[in-house]
Parts: sequence; structure tokens; C-alpha cells
Amino acid sequence: MATPSQLVLSLFPGIDLLGRGFEAEGISVVRGPDLIYGSDIRDFHVPPGRFDGVIGGSPCPDFSKARRTAPTGNGLEMLEEYRRVVLEARPVWWLLENVAQVPDLVIDGYSHQRIDINASECGLPQNRLRHFQFGHRDGHVITVNRQPRITDVEPCCTASEGADQNRRDWRRFCMLQGLPDALDLPAFTLSAKYRAVGNGVPVPMGRLLAAAILQAVPADSVRLCSCGCGRPVQGKAVLAEAACRKRMQRRRDRPGVTQLVPVTGAESL
Repeated sequence: MATPSQLVLSLFPGIDLLGRGFEAEGISVVRGPDLIYGSDIRDFHVPPGRFDGVIGGSPCPDFSKARRTAPTGNGLEMLEEYRRVVLEARPVWWLLENVAQVPDLVIDGYSHQRIDINASECGLPQNRLRHFQFGHRDGHVITVNRQPRITDVEPCCTASEGADQNRRDWRRFCMLQGLPDALDLPAFTLSAKYRAVGNGVPVPMGRLLAAAILQAVPADSVRLCSCGCGRPVQGKAVLAEAACRKRMQRRRDRPGVTQLVPVTGAESL
């Protein structure tokens, strides 16, 4: 079982709102390289056994349903780099954030779990769906303690909103991402500020996931909803609630922008 005195490596951190959520749960976070600081994960190596966990959100444009151009290949390459670092670091667990269309990331020696969660389930009045994959060396799974869903929500905060003439003001934008005060980024242009915060995982969402990881349990001790929401189910049920059934139906009806196939190694590049 995880303990609060953990040390976590954050990959593709940007300004690392996800890492802030983990820090708020008492976890120490070390930031890895990022292009925003002029460093490249492809040049990064880490000794084994130093970190309890690895977190991060690899680039998502190649997998996004909003994509209007052909995939560049960078999405799969960065997934492979994330996988490489996990295999080097050999943590107890890992957590990857991306869009729902991202392929399965299969890492030797770790279990695999996919979870969808919306910002409106994390106390934020924003319709922002994020997707996570979780793996554990001992096969443990996580259940996310969601809050009652907020129904009166604003549109999703996006990285491109800074270029919109009708953009929300900076303080409101930060609040919707879980930052109680407008983040001071004096070296950033206005559009770069929106891009940096808009690319991040809302801080309260990171906190919920960190808390869930600290309470990870053996897979045979809980039955989870088949939709991937991470909710436990009882009896003969396979879905936790009506919304889960709708989510499964949408997945069956949705044309695949990116085929969901495992990312297992060099053959994925």
C-alpha cells in the first residue's frame, strides 16, 4: 500500500498543474525535462529505484478528436519515451494523462487501468474530460472518490483560448483550472500563459488521483465499473450508474479517430 511519504517524477510537466495536485496531497514531486524549459525527454535518463511513482501527460494532438491534419508520429514517439523512462526508473506505479483516444500504454511488469474523469466531478464548474492510464507493479487498482457532478458548467478551458477575442479573463481561466489566484507567469506572453494553464490537468483532479493512488488496493479486493470510470460496483452489476451505460454506448458509436492499440515498445514507432 502506498504511503504519503512518496517521491514522484513528473514527465512532460509544463507548469505542472498535475504535480501541484500531488503536492497538495503531501507527495514530493521532482519535475523532469520539458520543451518549455528548453530540455528534451529524449536526452533524459533516471536511475532505478529512486521514485515511488511516475506521472505525466504526454503530447495529445495526434490522438485528439479535434485534430484536422494527419498524425505527425510525435504522439506515439512521446508515449514510447514515457514508457522508456518508467522502465528505467522502475517505480511502484505510474500514471499517464492524455485524451480518451490515446492507445493503451502497456508496460512490462505493471498492471493496466484506464479511467475517465471530468472536471465537473472535481468541484470545478468546467466541462473538461481527461483520460488517465494507471499501472502498478503489484497489480493494485485505484478508485476515484468523485464529488457530485456540477451540472451548470462552462466550456472546457483550452490551450488556444488565449488567441480568442472572446476569451475568459485570466483570473477566471485560472480558477476553472483549480488555481484560486491568477497565476503569475511574468516571462510568458498572454497567449503562452493561456496555453500553459490550458494544457494542464486541473489541480483538484490531480488531488483526487493522488489520493486514489495513496489508497490503491489489490485488484481482487474490488470490482470496478466496465466503462473505465474507476467506480466500484456491487453484486452482478458491471456498470456503476446510468451515465456509465451512456458512456459505453457513445464509445461503441464513435468513429475511431485513432485506433486503440497497445503501445508496447519500439514496434510502435
